Amino acid sequence: MQPMFIKMLTRQANQLIHPESYPVQQKPVAQPRRKLRAADLRILVLVLLATASVISGCATKTQSTTAGLTGKATTADQAVASSSSDNSQASSLQKYSYSFTSSFDTAITIIGYDESQTNFDRLAKAAEAKFLEYHQLYDIYHEYPGINNMMTINKKAGKGPVKVDPRIIDLLEFYLDHDALAPGKVNVALGTVLSIWHDHRTAAESGQGTVPDLQTLQAAAQHTNPASIRIDRAASTVELTDPLTRLDVGAVGKGYATEMIAQYLKSLGMTSGIVSAGGSNVRLIGKPADPARQTWAIGIQNPFISMMIPSDNSLDVIETNDTSIVTSGDYQRYYMVDGVMYHHLIDPVTLMPARYMRAVTIMVEDSGLADFLSTTVFLMPYEEGRKLIESIPNCEALWILDDGSIKATDGMLAVLKDKGQANAIEAAKAVTETTK
Repeated sequence: MQPMFIKMLTRQANQLIHPESYPVQQKPVAQPRRKLRAADLRILVLVLLATASVISGCATKTQSTTAGLTGKATTADQAVASSSSDNSQASSLQKYSYSFTSSFDTAITIIGYDESQTNFDRLAKAAEAKFLEYHQLYDIYHEYPGINNMMTINKKAGKGPVKVDPRIIDLLEFYLDHDALAPGKVNVALGTVLSIWHDHRTAAESGQGTVPDLQTLQAAAQHTNPASIRIDRAASTVELTDPLTRLDVGAVGKGYATEMIAQYLKSLGMTSGIVSAGGSNVRLIGKPADPARQTWAIGIQNPFISMMIPSDNSLDVIETNDTSIVTSGDYQRYYMVDGVMYHHLIDPVTLMPARYMRAVTIMVEDSGLADFLSTTVFLMPYEEGRKLIESIPNCEALWILDDGSIKATDGMLAVLKDKGQANAIEAAKAVTETTK
């Protein structure tokens, strides 16, 4: 990532703490391939805005650190008055944040309360290193020295078993084990189809947007049978028996890694924090270590509002603790052809972008499961998706439909600040009017 862009990200994080010091500027953000997407940045800012309002009054010092691909960091300290003297242990903790862009093609932010910057930095940098490990293992576009990863498996399809890190097998088995929830909806072997859509989205970035030919997609779909995946856990190998099958772990890989890193941070002693992978995957650890706050607050993105409009466009706020909140939406990654949006969430039956809703948010403890379900439910009609969610214990969901209406399970409604009463289209009109 360019140093200037790192400075911009740091500036925006600081703006959330002291917005009065920064004039609002509406400026488009470039979307180059394999770099931080404008959509990811906008969602990151939304999540930081929601969480900053929860924890900004609890500490004597706030430390914000943003690291780029080189590992270099810029820091900014802001003095914040303590809001409570009743709880000496909690009020002695400080809120810190650390952001980096070296993994999963997005901005990842670690937020946490700790007694010292030194200890928080130790945790955050350990998390960054772990994220990079998972990124390199699950990458389908690049290989790395000394690592057999997902791309290696794809390149050696039809050529025998490939020795891999057990964490690759863990993820593949996670996919296969959860397929029974909605057979075939989230298919880890759909890579041949998804790669065609990926290439067309990439071409669209240079102004050459086209829609894949259906016959080409159907031919690729002949090589998406998960039965072609052979796993030997004892030997730690993975084999693709069909030479044209390709793995794609994009539907779950980031959420699964986020859960693993959250558990890792807990094992290192973190008891109060957030792991935000691009803003659309948020893992809450414990509750805010702030005597004035009982829950974290995470905003729900309005898909009807442009990411480039400089405003808080959250439709509602989820107030909860120690769980995962993951959103899938058509606004996160897409391109336009003749006025029609073609997004990245592909229906395995039609082989085209799903058109059932604008977005769905899942709340369940395990971030990997939340990621799996957010994609699964997005690919279903609302009624079918709701039936699935209500069959899973301790799992909640919120849907934003094409007419702007919000639907939510009872458990989700219970933790929504405004109880899902807004209409997304009407809210978008109001925001657009204020920004004219």
